[in-house]
Amino acid sequence: METPLSPMHPAIEIAIARKLHRGTQRLSRASQRRLFVTALVAVDIAMLLAAFAVAYLIRFHGGFGLFRGEVIPQPDYYVRLAAIMTIVWLGLFWIMRLYDWDILLGGTREYSAIFQASLIGAITIAIVQFLVEDFVVARGWVGLTWILVFLLVAGGRFVVRRLGYAARRRGYLVSPVLVVGANEEGRLVAQQLLTWPTSGLVVLGFLDDHTRVGTRVAGNLYVLGPVASLDERVCEYGVENILLAASALPRDMVADVFRRYGHDPAIKLHLSSGLFEMISSPLDVHEMAYVPLIGIHRSRLAGLEMALKTSLDYALTLAALAVLWPVMLVIAARIKLDSPGPVFHRRRVMGLNGRQFDALKFRTMVMDGDAVLAAHPELQEELARTHKLKNDPRITPSGRFLRKYSLDELPQLFNVLKRDMSLVGPRMITAPELDQYQQLDMNLLTVRPGLTGLWQVSGRSDLGYTDRVRLDMYYIRNYSIWLDLHIIWQTIPVVLGGRGAY
Repeated sequence: METPLSPMHPAIEIAIARKLHRGTQRLSRASQRRLFVTALVAVDIAMLLAAFAVAYLIRFHGGFGLFRGEVIPQPDYYVRLAAIMTIVWLGLFWIMRLYDWDILLGGTREYSAIFQASLIGAITIAIVQFLVEDFVVARGWVGLTWILVFLLVAGGRFVVRRLGYAARRRGYLVSPVLVVGANEEGRLVAQQLLTWPTSGLVVLGFLDDHTRVGTRVAGNLYVLGPVASLDERVCEYGVENILLAASALPRDMVADVFRRYGHDPAIKLHLSSGLFEMISSPLDVHEMAYVPLIGIHRSRLAGLEMALKTSLDYALTLAALAVLWPVMLVIAARIKLDSPGPVFHRRRVMGLNGRQFDALKFRTMVMDGDAVLAAHPELQEELARTHKLKNDPRITPSGRFLRKYSLDELPQLFNVLKRDMSLVGPRMITAPELDQYQQLDMNLLTVRPGLTGLWQVSGRSDLGYTDRVRLDMYYIRNYSIWLDLHIIWQTIPVVLGGRGAY
């Protein structure tokens, strides 16, 4: 911690006032959220109507032999049906909490809920058609509607989310947060929030009984007072979120804060236990002898999640190999002509549950790389610190091109087929690199490393090692099949643009 300023130094008050003032000059926070949700409803209606219209055009005017039957096209009938189903689907979206501010702009759960709602809507049409004799709908239209509703609504919301994130960077659609507890746990949680400007949480500062008021704790965040001043600060700053660093407070104080704010509809109370910052494996609460205990799963993925991820890996990997094998043959020939040595490089890395394996890559370095690097002690120090070199003298001419567009990693598709790797996951690391993850290393080995991941779409080699670790932990904690699909989609322009690779 740095030397404290005087209690509630004017500079601190000015900094907090700026945080609270940004984005609220013209509209209150409640008005901003209502406007955003209203825009979201309008986009959903537009996408639903578009889905119904496109499904009709494909089914009745697409000329596909796949759709056969005696159903006669009736535009007026399907227009009325589309109007009714739009209302039904909006109701499903509401039931699935797709207009609940607590889950909007917060992760991939939104896409999962859209998929479930679109499936339920299509099943509803099929059930009504079965039960009501006079209700006749083309089955092809129903199937297309299910697919198109999901794709178009998810696409529309993807665009709206991007606009929402841009607004948050400018101080709109945000919520002020106070962190209660300025110990290491509270500091780490606050720093995590500071690194994600799109989270919508604006951390104002800390309350703590053991640190002098005005002490800088993390970034530009200061201790704003003792815990006893919580009520005063909540009213003064319009706080909407309280984050408790439980390890910094006595048990009775935690209970007191929960008693005062745990059921307040205007305040969201969050508890950071310390355990969850270190362990990313799934946790569940169960009772043993009537005592609630937290259980920890050995592997991060199981059951349906594992089945979906495995299916995605095999489907996309086999499709990629079917298309890319000629490219891989050309690359192999170019490597042999470029410099003496084998085509493939085998790197010993850590896998699931600590099992090591050889990750395949096209060779991009000269064979006497150690001797070349020995002539550059400054580069040796950089390599030891970051595990990457921006200007690496060991790289061959073709290797630089392969690395820029990640073509050197194509052989890892075979590692995916062998189940050593997954298409999406945390970065591959060697055994010595585990030390840099410190207590977080236990999490890294609960999933397979990935051919791509959040680090790939968030800056690649331009990221510092701390940022890479943070992104790996975020992926492991927040895994879903929708997050994998989102990362794969974002990987394509990143690789084609060659940004951040060396």
